[in-house]
Amino acid sequence: MQAQFSLSPTAERPLVPCPGQGKLRAGYLRGFTDLISSFGADPSSILAREGIDPQSFDDPDQDIECIAAVNLLEFCSSHFQDPLFGLRLAEIQDPDVYGCVMAMARAAPNLRQALQCLVDYVPTCVSPEAGFELATTGGTVELRWSTNVGMGRLEQVNLHGMLLNMKMLHILGGEHFRPRYANLTCSLDRASIRRLQDQLGCRVRGGASSNAIAFSADALDQPLASANRMLFGLLGRGLAELCASARASFREQVEACVRQAISSGQCSADDCAEQLGTSTRTLQKRLARLGVKFSDIAQEERIKLAKHALTWSDFSLDEIASRLGYSEQTSFGRAFKRATGMTPKAYRNAAQDASRAMA
Repeated sequence: MQAQFSLSPTAERPLVPCPGQGKLRAGYLRGFTDLISSFGADPSSILAREGIDPQSFDDPDQDIECIAAVNLLEFCSSHFQDPLFGLRLAEIQDPDVYGCVMAMARAAPNLRQALQCLVDYVPTCVSPEAGFELATTGGTVELRWSTNVGMGRLEQVNLHGMLLNMKMLHILGGEHFRPRYANLTCSLDRASIRRLQDQLGCRVRGGASSNAIAFSADALDQPLASANRMLFGLLGRGLAELCASARASFREQVEACVRQAISSGQCSADDCAEQLGTSTRTLQKRLARLGVKFSDIAQEERIKLAKHALTWSDFSLDEIASRLGYSEQTSFGRAFKRATGMTPKAYRNAAQDASRAMA
């Protein structure tokens, strides 16, 4: 069970628990249903298609699966024939979708400390699969971010994050903030790049190694007009307590470790134990007490990633099998059918048929 905490010892109502591993706070996609309605479509049916409860989705403090959120944006891009759907969603949002983290950032003394709030607290308050970092080279700073959901298409998530984070930097940096360039890990056509450059006000490069917005290092120590020392201190103490108390269950920690390990090709109990700072023997004993084996978790995560890749990527079956750590496609096919009752090819065809039926 996720821990709860109060902003002060005397507060009677605890704050909402943190999102679990593989989850995302629904409030991050605020405005989605209004956007879908503007297309003349039914948002409830589209949400249900991805296994998201429409009623829960309306509660910003509810959690949804990260992969479901990614699939949601990618499906809408395809269904509405809008290659910049993620950008369109960010256009109607503001950075307050980051919740209390953005409130703390606004109250920070300067831009450096404001951005450090995102680095420190977004994984705890928004999603454990999201992360920010600041990288400085010479006189240029890059605010970088990543989303860990495995293989498949991430174009719309990347576009959404790019505009949302640019809006956040402009709010925090004030009227004098000027981006130098922006990098996206996905590749875009020339028309999309031009549209994005017009929106962001700087050069954009696709196919980069990381998502990033670059700006002058001189901006980091500029004071924020919205600085509020008392509020910054109160929120800082509360969020620090939240980070200390938000301990994911051991199984969730192992699942997160396995997801990362599958992508790197180093998925073993020994490697996972090392990442978690324990011994392989202790890892196996703790999982045994939960009634599960490491191999079971690894297989479940491989099947989740396989479903995502079969639905949203153009990878061949051989490539998917290799990326998931199977020695050959036949062993992947047997494992997938055992878990789902379908062959990988049949699953991909069914996913494509479902998309065409919605079109």
